[in-house]
Amino acid sequence: MNTTPTLLPATDEELLVQRLIGRDEQALRELHDRYSRNLLAVIVRLVRDESLAQDVLQEGLLKVWLSIDRYDAARGRLFTWMVRVCCNQAIDAMRSPRHRFNSGTKSLEVGGAQRAQAPTSFNPEHIGLRELTLKLKPKQREVIDLLYFGGCTQVEAAEQLGIPLATVKTRARAALVVLAHMAR
Repeated sequence: MNTTPTLLPATDEELLVQRLIGRDEQALRELHDRYSRNLLAVIVRLVRDESLAQDVLQEGLLKVWLSIDRYDAARGRLFTWMVRVCCNQAIDAMRSPRHRFNSGTKSLEVGGAQRAQAPTSFNPEHIGLRELTLKLKPKQREVIDLLYFGGCTQVEAAEQLGIPLATVKTRARAALVVLAHMAR
């Protein structure tokens, strides 16, 4: 009677996990090729934003790569574990203050496009807007100057000022709130 256990051949998934644990970068590419499309579909359903979903997917796959040694095949399939990791990443992203701020504010270009088109002869100087901006904080004024008087997009303003896009949006929104109160 043979008492040695019979070794079953490793499944493709088990081999992939072993290669990932061994830090095989080709295995990471295979993991991405094999699962990213389905993972992205799950994430998009949660966050309802394609761009955010792409970011969450990349961060989720990085977490999978960094924590693959915690995966336990006895508790479930690799894909199921990765879905859980990515869903947790999506929830964290949606709870973040940055996401809440960005989802609550629209870019000035989008907001302007949704309003009725202003006459082409509009000039902010006609209503004394330039004088009103002099009452803003200097950092708010430089953003408003670039966006409204310089004709820059928010991205271009961020590049010119060497600050993050979110900072440009924050300063512009704060400036617009101040200007709205002045106009009352």
